[in-house]
Amino acid sequence: MARQSERRRRGGGRAGAAARRGTAVIEQMPWRLPVNIDRPVEPLTEEGVQAIHDAAMQILEKAGICFLNEEALGIFRDAGCSVDDDIVRMDRDFVMEMVGRAPDRFTITPRNPDHEIIVGGPYMLFGNVSSPPNYWDLEIGRKVPGTREACANLLKLTQYFNCIHFAGGYPVEPVDIHASIRHLDVLFDKLTLTDKAMHAYSLGKERVEDVMEMVRIAGGLSEEEFQARPRMYTNINSTSPLKHDQPMIDGCLRMIRRGQAVVVTPFTLAGAMAPVTMAGAVAQSIAEALSAIALFQYVRPGAPCAIGTFTSNVDMKSGAPAFGTPEYMRSTQMTGQMARFYGLPLRSSGCCAANVPDGQAMWETSNSLWAAIQSGTNMVYHAAGWLEGGLIASPEKFVMDCELLQQIQRYMEPEVFATGREDLAVDAIREVGHNGHFFGIQHTQDRYSKAFYQPFLSDWRNFEAWEAAGAVWTPERAHHLFKQIIAEFEAPPMDDAIREELADFVARRKAEGGAPTDF
Repeated sequence: MARQSERRRRGGGRAGAAARRGTAVIEQMPWRLPVNIDRPVEPLTEEGVQAIHDAAMQILEKAGICFLNEEALGIFRDAGCSVDDDIVRMDRDFVMEMVGRAPDRFTITPRNPDHEIIVGGPYMLFGNVSSPPNYWDLEIGRKVPGTREACANLLKLTQYFNCIHFAGGYPVEPVDIHASIRHLDVLFDKLTLTDKAMHAYSLGKERVEDVMEMVRIAGGLSEEEFQARPRMYTNINSTSPLKHDQPMIDGCLRMIRRGQAVVVTPFTLAGAMAPVTMAGAVAQSIAEALSAIALFQYVRPGAPCAIGTFTSNVDMKSGAPAFGTPEYMRSTQMTGQMARFYGLPLRSSGCCAANVPDGQAMWETSNSLWAAIQSGTNMVYHAAGWLEGGLIASPEKFVMDCELLQQIQRYMEPEVFATGREDLAVDAIREVGHNGHFFGIQHTQDRYSKAFYQPFLSDWRNFEAWEAAGAVWTPERAHHLFKQIIAEFEAPPMDDAIREELADFVARRKAEGGAPTDF
């Protein structure tokens, strides 16, 4: 046990050193857990919060939620809920009692404890794009299926950028690996290329159990140490409207029984999978999320759970999903109010409907990210690299988004709006007087190097200087940085014995057939 703890300390220290060495390509902001110091935007009145809560409770009491999971149905029967075939109806007193057991914040400690994250409270955490089946970069110039190489490169960006705090699902689905063993190869890559908080897909018991075991091995942990605190998490979506499926609920039950964290995120599109009105869509989303959280809290009181929102709308002309819309922003803010009402950490997303990393991609992503900030979101999924409504992952978009994430972090730093005597600079104003300038005075000289945010991607030159330098557009600059980062990337250190044990586990599970491909 002592040897394992010492090994973790050594790995964390060397990983920290690697992170410092990894800033050669760009000068980026240091690793930190950003704190949201702004008051949340709250579009709902107190009466509005109560109205959505009451609507959600009516949905749970009268319409009920379909659980396509026999174990869950048995648990609900044991809890005294009404179970009719696979429809579960639960009264609001039960729901509120169960939800009240969930913590309002929790930590996730990855193999490098320097990258521990706090989910909840004032903290806001950003994660990589997760789960697109396709990949696009400027060199290829077209949409192509994801590969293991593309996935690994996006994982390297995940590790490299300090503004990315957790490694979500596969940053692109590597369809060149058979689905039965895909989770083994990708998790080996994730655990060796990154040392940030890790995710498991709840897609069948074998995948969840395999990933938990791999995270335990990578951390050099005993089973007792693994279960003592959250080391990883899963995120599940309901099958809207009003349904939870078999594998996702099964995966969550397995996770919480071993002390790991769960995020429940209904994916509701107003006008298609939810009512066309945003209040109705949010109420349905709340009902779907709370039904699962109530289940998990009944099984393991105090299990680390977060509520997620992915409520947007469809284009009523085509039926296509839309993201980063005004309605998406408001629904996220509304769900933030409801999360605070229930005392639960909140997860939302950075997203867009754009097909390439262009202006539309950035204004829609900016809208969704600022909605996350305004709502008091704690975990922001898909904060870097998302295109085409989650169907494409792009390294250029990843780099562009990280510029935006750094600007958000800078915006939240208290020194930006400090009002001490030196900040007010009355003496400096008097010194310059009516005809001078501030460039050369000591007040400026003492502060100029850190006074303002310095971009690594934005180009602030005028048109003539930009044109003379080659007239390089933003996606091209992002592509160049992506290539540099990948070329100079240093993986975080891992003890040789742990790496060998991890590789042996993958080989054994492959020999056993991996996981079934039907759920």
